[in-house]
Amino acid sequence: MANSEEPSAPKKFHLSQNHHMTIPWKSFTLDESVPAKQAGLRERASIVGRVGIVMLSCGTGAWRVRDAMNTIARVLGLTCSADIGLSSLQFTCFINDHSYSQVLALPNTGVNTDKLNTLENFVDHFERDFGTATVKQIHAKISEIEQRPVQYTPIISGLAAALACSGFIFLLGGGIPEMICSFIGAGIGQYFRGQMGKQHITTIASISIAVAIACLAYMFSFKLFEANFQVLAQHEAGYIGAMLFVIPGFPFITSFLDISKLDMRSGLERLAYAIMITAVAALVGWLVALLFDFRPENFLPLGLSPVLLMLLRLPASFCGVYGFSIMFNSSQKMAMTAGLIGAVANTLRLELVDLTSLPPAAAAFIAALVAGLIASLVNRYNGYPRISLTVPSIVIMVPGLYIYRAVYNIGINQISVGALWLTKAALIIIFLPMGLFVARALMDKEWRHFD
Repeated sequence: MANSEEPSAPKKFHLSQNHHMTIPWKSFTLDESVPAKQAGLRERASIVGRVGIVMLSCGTGAWRVRDAMNTIARVLGLTCSADIGLSSLQFTCFINDHSYSQVLALPNTGVNTDKLNTLENFVDHFERDFGTATVKQIHAKISEIEQRPVQYTPIISGLAAALACSGFIFLLGGGIPEMICSFIGAGIGQYFRGQMGKQHITTIASISIAVAIACLAYMFSFKLFEANFQVLAQHEAGYIGAMLFVIPGFPFITSFLDISKLDMRSGLERLAYAIMITAVAALVGWLVALLFDFRPENFLPLGLSPVLLMLLRLPASFCGVYGFSIMFNSSQKMAMTAGLIGAVANTLRLELVDLTSLPPAAAAFIAALVAGLIASLVNRYNGYPRISLTVPSIVIMVPGLYIYRAVYNIGINQISVGALWLTKAALIIIFLPMGLFVARALMDKEWRHFD
């Protein structure tokens, strides 16, 4: 994280060689014995800003970040005004006739629902637990949350991606060969992505390499199955499943939610980031497919009865959502809760498309609405952040196959076909957050109002 401080700051700090310099938060403690509520404006504002930037690092939207900063500011006797983006925020705290401003930035963005849940609990109980604490004690607690280690190793994360993508490909119509090859490809790809994350490899490079490795792993495993088990060549269509673990579900969904609340800066930045990730992944997948002459054709019929297909969609949806939740660093209970919500909502969506005349976009809206309503009820029961439950439960509804087919066809100059797939994908992507917005508006009176 980095910040821009007032020129009157009393201390000078050693400048590191990092592009984003670390903020010495301990330096904001001038008197360790004074409670935070009685500390100076600069010290109190540092707590507000740090809570905001740590929450932003978890991947949540601007509305939630601002709400957390306002909660802390009110307890500390301040008035806060913040402008929040994807990876940076600017804020000013006021008291009487004085004000203090900071600019804070993150070196990268990501998703960490476990840290988000811990931080929301900290904010919700801040007045009760830290009403008489000193600035030093509060910063020590925030440091503990900020340095909270991820719960899963790259191997576990890779297995979660493998589970999610194999379930995903079944829901798209793939059979056992596609599921096995997607399991192998996505697992290996996500493992290497996790390893690159540890080395702080930049986002574009890590996404490109991970998708290329995942696609190549799918291709080679499929060739082995084809040569040794007489698997039909038509099963090659499932290679799209190996790269679906990079779908930027959180920024896609939170971008539209932020835009709906007129947080335009955050919403547009998140949307641009999500489009960038999606475009890079689709283009890399397309280039690898060209090397093997693989095409995103229709899947072979599974030959399952409607009832059996519905019964199988429930566990497949659960596995897909559960896997994505683990990739987002959710706790086991949170991941299983999201999985159950997703199993109901996504199966409902698919059945509506199969059994009624509803277009896929309308079915996606209804499914997202149901997921949002259930998540709101669960939130009242156990306090899990809604976004930690709703986004994983509808990530598997993001039309990754449609997006890839759009890029593929545009790449081979079939512009009209590509535009058709792109339009279908855009409609679904727009309707998914609309469903969550309506659910939130129905269940949360604060969300319904702009003040």
